[in-house]
Amino acid sequence: MAGPTRDFWERRFATNDTPWDRGGANPQLTAWLASGALTPCRILVPGCGAGHEVAVLAQAGFEVTALDYAPAAITLTRERLAEADLRATLVHADALEWQPAAPFDAIYEQTCLCALHPDHWQAYAERLAAWLPPGGRLYALFMQALRTGAAEGLVEGPPYHCDVNAMRALLPASRWQWPPPPYARVPHPRGWGELAVVLAHCGEPIG
Repeated sequence: MAGPTRDFWERRFATNDTPWDRGGANPQLTAWLASGALTPCRILVPGCGAGHEVAVLAQAGFEVTALDYAPAAITLTRERLAEADLRATLVHADALEWQPAAPFDAIYEQTCLCALHPDHWQAYAERLAAWLPPGGRLYALFMQALRTGAAEGLVEGPPYHCDVNAMRALLPASRWQWPPPPYARVPHPRGWGELAVVLAHCGEPIG
């Protein structure tokens, strides 16, 4: 299977080699909460990493489930929650295989898709659709990390570049309701950016 292995992610989190980590929650999450675009519900955070967003959501009254492939990431999230006396359900599992007992109202997708090799994106898109009921919402931050090698046909990452046209093909209008562009671009300290998009799940493909 292509892409980073479980050991790769475990080493990164265990040694604090996580340059994508802002050291706090993504400002777009704060904006969604402040505007009322995202209100307390049952929410899944796949690829939760160090748990910054998990803690913010738990503090805001959400029923949070945090999922990660790396045990060290789950440990960091657990410690962060404990320090703030917050609660969330933590799941150590492969996002491409895990199935919850019931669907969620919303998914906060920030770092899972861009951490997966593009060979696995279609399988992950199927999991996203399975985790939400019709009408459920996907709060997505699509990583914009185009490298020079990409122009030569190379795929470099993680994080992998999530071209918006590729995202529209991956999450098609037959299954997801897309808002009209343009989409807000959230700057990243590493010089990358993230496109903030809220999609509504329509259910099974149309037509």
